[in-house]
Amino acid sequence: LQSNSHCVGPDFAEENAEPEEKTIMKIAGNSYIVSPNQSDFHSCSPGWSSAFYGAECFDSEVRSYMKNLGKQKSSESQNIDAKKVELEQLLMMETKNYRKTIKFYQKLLQKERRSKGPETKSMLPKLRGQLQEMKSKVQFLELVKKYVQARQNFFQIMYAEQWGVESCVLPTVVHNGRTRALDVAPMDESSLLLYYSTEKHHCDPQNGIRVLQAGTPLGLMAYLYSRNAFLDGYVQQFLYTFRYFCTQEEFLQFLLDRISNTLSSASLDPSTSLTKICNRSFYILQAWIEDCYSVDFATNTDLLCTLKEFISSKVASLNGYGERLLSLLEDASARKSGSAHQCCSRDKWEEEGEEDRKTLHSLCKKLSEDVSRKARFFFRLQKLSKGMGPIAQNQRERLYTIPSVLPKPCYNSFTEEFPVSFAKADEVGPYLLIECSAQQLCYQLTLLQQEVFHQCHPVHFLNSRALGVKDKSVAVQKAVSTETVSPKVCNLFLSKCIQDQYLLQLLRNADTISTWVAAEIVTCHTSKLQVSLLSKFLLIAKCCYEQRNFATAMQILAGLENLIVRQLPAWKILPAKVAEIMEELKAVEVFLKSDSLCLMEGERFKTLPTIPSAHVLAMHVQQLETGGFTMTNGAHKWTKLRNIAKVVSQVHAFQENPYTYTPDFKLQSYLRHRITHFKDADISALAADNSANFHQIPAEKHSRIIQDTLRRMKATFQ
Repeated sequence: LQSNSHCVGPDFAEENAEPEEKTIMKIAGNSYIVSPNQSDFHSCSPGWSSAFYGAECFDSEVRSYMKNLGKQKSSESQNIDAKKVELEQLLMMETKNYRKTIKFYQKLLQKERRSKGPETKSMLPKLRGQLQEMKSKVQFLELVKKYVQARQNFFQIMYAEQWGVESCVLPTVVHNGRTRALDVAPMDESSLLLYYSTEKHHCDPQNGIRVLQAGTPLGLMAYLYSRNAFLDGYVQQFLYTFRYFCTQEEFLQFLLDRISNTLSSASLDPSTSLTKICNRSFYILQAWIEDCYSVDFATNTDLLCTLKEFISSKVASLNGYGERLLSLLEDASARKSGSAHQCCSRDKWEEEGEEDRKTLHSLCKKLSEDVSRKARFFFRLQKLSKGMGPIAQNQRERLYTIPSVLPKPCYNSFTEEFPVSFAKADEVGPYLLIECSAQQLCYQLTLLQQEVFHQCHPVHFLNSRALGVKDKSVAVQKAVSTETVSPKVCNLFLSKCIQDQYLLQLLRNADTISTWVAAEIVTCHTSKLQVSLLSKFLLIAKCCYEQRNFATAMQILAGLENLIVRQLPAWKILPAKVAEIMEELKAVEVFLKSDSLCLMEGERFKTLPTIPSAHVLAMHVQQLETGGFTMTNGAHKWTKLRNIAKVVSQVHAFQENPYTYTPDFKLQSYLRHRITHFKDADISALAADNSANFHQIPAEKHSRIIQDTLRRMKATFQ
């Protein structure tokens, strides 16, 4: 992070040199500056890439191309909209030519196979070379297009950057309530912030640059007002990690105090510190709401009320930001409510009688009381199991006792109550898992996992030790409620800082999947069925990690590594090729644990959807949290906080590329029900009730062993 010597790319420097139109508002005799695009009120949240890359998102070749794009003459500089229009036209033309060339190449290839003439043979290599060039050009234009899209947000961030102040003015930002002589007597910043020097930089390789190393809480909050704090990624990194050294209320009060003390005195001259502090405060507040509403404001009604009351009483009547911030809060609240009440009513296709719409709990109760319904249940089960081997009479009787070891169902997250024919799901049992392909099941399990993952936030993975998350395969104890946290656990956040505990729900869902996998296997009534199900789960897990759904892959691995499941006789008769998948999964687990940013390497994560393992990511963050957060002088280590912000930023990065599989609502309903049915089941109790889970000794050998034992006992008494 650079404090004051950062240089923007050449294309930005040129565009920023253009004269900007400034809108002036005159209210009650006062004049205020409003940003050029204030009427549009675009997002100014820097986003995950700002926290992860800083100013290094795009290379010099893309910047140079973007600089010359949209120019008709060398002396002219077009705005970003003109550049975007020209880029879209170029990309469309190049893509069209590329597709035409591919079709022509395919026709020539077919012709060459038929006639094998010398002309087509000589033409094919040339055409192949042209195809490669055109493909590279299209890919380059796609990268420039991403650059333009980022620059649209970047252009709005540039408005926020124009209100940045020099680092020497930062101490006066802290004390702006005590004096109005902000532009005259800047104070020493050494008591607030600590820097270290670097020798080389991509913009200025000759001069050393100061990089922020540590700071007091007030100093770190004041640094938000420094020049290039948005561009260098500091603002986004701060929004992820400020809870380690200040509460949400303290941060909000800091911003509101700066607005209160500068709003009425802000002048038309944008060079004064009062104007810069006032406008930068609004941009910081806007970025905070846009990026962290769900984890800070939605969970803290007092904080939200304080902000709304301040805006309504002191800002709305004087500055255009007031109404827009209130509108932003309403939109964020509506999005939060919409995501909280996401429907599980995707099973509307299946409209059956009221009896089939009973909840799992009421159905299990009725099945336990109604003998005739039990008979029908096993009659249908026997019909479905044709070809899978006969079911022994004593085995059927043992199946009656399985619901007795299952806990009462409770619904949360993707296992919430939903309208589905539970009777059918119970009758089918595990057979639908065997009939469906591994790819089908992988896709639907991925979509279910995506619903849960897309509701989490990078902040949820911070301070997980205080939530009881430990370095174990099952991180959350089943008996611990989401609201109860042990007071003896070390809390890295400030004591009054409110922490959203969604991570616990995310980890419990992972534990539920693992339990379901183990339960489905140990309740199979034959070894042959167990082998089929073991193979199917291994293939599903392989498909999941190949599709970069590492969450479900690791959940299935945890279920297969259950102590009881690993001791099943079925493993000995498992095909060798299928058994090798288990070693692949363990290798993937080692890979995920090896590096906190292993999934962010290369370019694949930018184009391919990814769901990380929540527990593995939480463990990486815990490792970064190990050790002190403060130096001997009491300053907080910003380098440590910055590394934490970089790791958790990948959550938002992965959420940008969702999976687009076609949902199979019928199969999803079946999976939801089976997962809920075995939620928190006692695997040992389920396994004890099934003879297929034990190594069988032949009857003759068993009789011989008993006789030999009796002889030995008889000999001892003689």
